[in-house]
Amino acid sequence: MKLLLTKYVLFSLGISILMVGCEFGVKKSPETLSVQDTPFIQETHDAYPVGTGSDENEVRSIALDKESNVWIATAAGVFRMRSGSRQWEPVTTDENRGPAYSVAMKSDGTILIGTWNGLYSWSQNQLHKEENIEPPISVICTSGKEAYALGPNGIWQQSEQGWILLNYSVARSVRCAATDGKGSLWVGTDAGIYLCKNGKQELYQSTQELISAYVRAVNFSPEGLCWVGTMGGISIRKDEKLQKKITPADGLSNSFVNCVEPAGDGTMWVGTELGVVRFGTNDKPSLRFSRRWLLNDRVNDIAFDTSGNAWIATNGGVSCIRRNHMTLAEKEQNFYGQLMRRHIREPWTCGSVYLVNAGDTASWVHEDDDNDGEYTGGYLAMESFRYAVTKSEDAHTKARKAFDFLCQLQTVTGTAGFFARSIVPPDWTRVHDSNRSYTPQQIAEELVKDPRYKPVEQRWRPSVDGKWLWKGDTSSDEMDGHFMAYFYFYEYAANDAEKQLVRNHVKKIVDELIRNNYNLIDIDGTHSRWGVWSPKQLNDDPDWASERSLNSMELLGYLKFAYGITGDEKYQQEYLRLINEEGYLENARKVNDKNPAWQIYFDRTLEGYTFPLLFRYETDLKIKAVYEEMLEKWMNDQEFGENLINNLAYTLCTGQKINVQQTIDFLRDTPLDLVEWPINHTFREDVRIVRSPILEEIQIDQLPPASMRATVRWDKNPWSAIQGNLHAMREPVFWLWPYWEAKFLGIIQ
Repeated sequence: MKLLLTKYVLFSLGISILMVGCEFGVKKSPETLSVQDTPFIQETHDAYPVGTGSDENEVRSIALDKESNVWIATAAGVFRMRSGSRQWEPVTTDENRGPAYSVAMKSDGTILIGTWNGLYSWSQNQLHKEENIEPPISVICTSGKEAYALGPNGIWQQSEQGWILLNYSVARSVRCAATDGKGSLWVGTDAGIYLCKNGKQELYQSTQELISAYVRAVNFSPEGLCWVGTMGGISIRKDEKLQKKITPADGLSNSFVNCVEPAGDGTMWVGTELGVVRFGTNDKPSLRFSRRWLLNDRVNDIAFDTSGNAWIATNGGVSCIRRNHMTLAEKEQNFYGQLMRRHIREPWTCGSVYLVNAGDTASWVHEDDDNDGEYTGGYLAMESFRYAVTKSEDAHTKARKAFDFLCQLQTVTGTAGFFARSIVPPDWTRVHDSNRSYTPQQIAEELVKDPRYKPVEQRWRPSVDGKWLWKGDTSSDEMDGHFMAYFYFYEYAANDAEKQLVRNHVKKIVDELIRNNYNLIDIDGTHSRWGVWSPKQLNDDPDWASERSLNSMELLGYLKFAYGITGDEKYQQEYLRLINEEGYLENARKVNDKNPAWQIYFDRTLEGYTFPLLFRYETDLKIKAVYEEMLEKWMNDQEFGENLINNLAYTLCTGQKINVQQTIDFLRDTPLDLVEWPINHTFREDVRIVRSPILEEIQIDQLPPASMRATVRWDKNPWSAIQGNLHAMREPVFWLWPYWEAKFLGIIQ
């Protein structure tokens, strides 16, 4: 491998980037070296439940009038929500109240309403019941001056003389209708779709004409194509002939289509039993489902307001998917504001918050996490890059506070070098993994499952000064998160005095590891369950073989970092001893070739934490060549560029920008809503359930975009088929960190 040492110029405090070629096949981005921060469409979801009953929230049809008032037909009647309000007002009352089926607006602004007992019109703020129409009216369609009302008892067209019964013989099971404004009326039924024109009707129902005869939706695209939604998918017709089919194989989330509506930008929105799918002329289908985007996944109807916002009738109320123009800089301000308002707790811990009432963002309270140190470490990395880009004293001050918190996790234990997972005020009554006792039977059960199991009865201990409770049994991933954070703070934000503080703190932890033969010894005198880097365990104990490659890599990173910032030769000597006598470099070299039973997604993120430490300080060309080989294969194995932290770690190590478009797409597509709404992809028909890339987990075969995942954390598997937690509201560091690092690397201009 021929890679120039000058490619590592990124590890100077400047932000210039030297592009260097490479012999491997990862997706470099020579055609997209940087992206201007121009406005994009940011979608948000606004929920409008109608009432407390299921009938009220079963919204069957929706329309907007010229004053932007929203009209809905529900199983409990007709309601209106005035523009700017969030309150629904009943329109049909008293003896007229009952099931309603359809609402539509005529070109003159009149609202037509189809209900159980007939057809109504609303004009000049008055409700009027139309005459000479036999109820019920289940479908209304309008186009230009044309207006039709349909039900099981006939089809009526509005004329200057009133409503006229048309002499069309169609199936009574009328489900939908559309008119082209030129005298042609398409009527969807359980028997197929009828073309009614000039007093005659023609039925299309064979599989050469439709996917199936059960027709639930019909509408016209901007190009004049007739989109017919059926049980089975979409049949697209032109000149009364079938042109194309859209099924789950083409990106439809569910085979049952309930509605089709063209948006102002030419996109066709298809409502299904599992959300809404948008089909554009050039783009891939875009799916919106789950509570993040909809009150209920069954979509019955869609209407658009003059701003292009989509108002969606579901079986759980009305959802509005709004479209706003935003830049990444503006999005950063939004996320940073949310971060500071909710996600920083004393003494300066960054983490998610707990929603006492599921999904209710007003009910949040702080909570602890096993990985409070690691997640605050990610926050420290973000503030360090923010400072490197802006030289903001605010960023520097907050970075220092985060570093001080990580140091406090060590000093609070009263030990020489062990550090806590988390600390909380002593009056907290709700913590994760509270203290408990174990029976011999319980311990036996756990040991059979995993012989490495360590029963810890006292996880939480009071600090000596009584101001905190601290949590022990600290893991190897916490160590990785700490060292990653020390590194970024040291390199990109710390002043000279703070660099000395980092050196002293790192020496304390690494010296403790050396004294204990590279195990993290808890206050009970034994190593924590996962804090193991000792050659005795990694090389000689078969039960630790699963951790051998990653933990060897981690330990080399800790020692190399300690030597790089302190210059103390003992760290270099230990580093070389582990390589030459214990085979740790060869162990680490296999990090990309683990047995699939041992691979977890979190490992990829931990590796991304560690590579920069090795690349920044290694000067031996032979050793560095091994790290280069590892890094290239590691990046090649992440072909979708799904982990932004890893993409950017690669760029930081090599000077080579990679997966730039994936990074920008993610930053733009991420929702502003940080509630971890559950998403269950197993209900989708457009994806397959697989055991890849992680054999242990149930996943889908397509990488979901950021907008179709639970709130992202980089240690979580993005392919997971089932994600989310209604009681969690995640911190936005997952977005802010790659944003500021991408700014630092010149990826975002």
